[in-house]
Amino acid sequence: MARRRSLHVHRIAVALAIGVAAPQVLAQQQERAPWQTETNSAASQSPPVAAPLTVPSPVAAPPIVSVPPNTTVVPRSAPETRPAPGAAIAGQVSLVALLTQDGQNIEQGLVWRVFRGKPGPDGKMRLVSTHREASPTLRLEAGDYIVSVAFGRAHLTRKVTVSSERPAQERFVLNAGGLRLASALANGEAVNEKAVSYEIYSDERDQYGQRMRVMTGAKPGLVIRLNAGIYNIVGTYGDANAVARSDVTVEAGKLTEATLSHAAAKVTFKLVARAGGDAIADTQWNVANAQGESVKESVGALPTHVLAPGAYTVSAKNAGEVFQRKFTVQAGDAVQVEVLRR
Repeated sequence: MARRRSLHVHRIAVALAIGVAAPQVLAQQQERAPWQTETNSAASQSPPVAAPLTVPSPVAAPPIVSVPPNTTVVPRSAPETRPAPGAAIAGQVSLVALLTQDGQNIEQGLVWRVFRGKPGPDGKMRLVSTHREASPTLRLEAGDYIVSVAFGRAHLTRKVTVSSERPAQERFVLNAGGLRLASALANGEAVNEKAVSYEIYSDERDQYGQRMRVMTGAKPGLVIRLNAGIYNIVGTYGDANAVARSDVTVEAGKLTEATLSHAAAKVTFKLVARAGGDAIADTQWNVANAQGESVKESVGALPTHVLAPGAYTVSAKNAGEVFQRKFTVQAGDAVQVEVLRR
């Protein structure tokens, strides 16, 4: 009984102590946070107080390192990149061309073509790239390629292997020279160069035994680049059969000059009603040689052709009628052949 009273008295004392202390604590909290708005006067707990804002200290700048004089600063190189598994590995190859084995590099006028080393499914070689630089440097997948270089009509084609281990340089020795052609009449007189053209044939033969044609329509005075060898030149003066032929040897690294001599006559045709009369227009002409082979056909009142020396028959067709005349010309002649319309 006495113990219960003692506990009861103790509880009353604690309650009185709490009641007395509560106003003091609340007053202290209000003094510490005067900005806090009270929402409930009966609340026994104070509202949370915001933590103070912390400002980070400034980051110190890295120290400045002074470079001693006469010192070269080399930037750090990028890390070496390795190709992914299965990726194609590239190699580098430089191409140069020379006229002769001990000659200088050719500096212009070259065309390079690079083909894959194996033909495609259709049997044709696959063109990889074309270059017009004198000495191109190429980056290609490692492997075999067919490279062709052309210098005018001179050319060389061979196999090149590209390695990924180290750069390589491939030398193409063309063994090429130059050829310059000219023409003159058999009597020494000059010809009209605009009326002259050449066909060039190599010494190689096709399956029928015929020389292989290298170039057609070549003109006098121009330097034609060719591989060293023997060539057959066919020069035509005019537009008919005044043809001259000659074999020419082209040497590597040298310029060869050749002059063809043409035996030719200039002939003008004229259809007239009487000797010395005016030419009749709208006339069709056909000139045949002594073997009856047609040499030249033309239409007009006064056609002019250059013919080789020999005997000919000319036919003039006008208004459905045909008129003929035989004639002969010599080298160097310049004549007019009249055909009477009767």
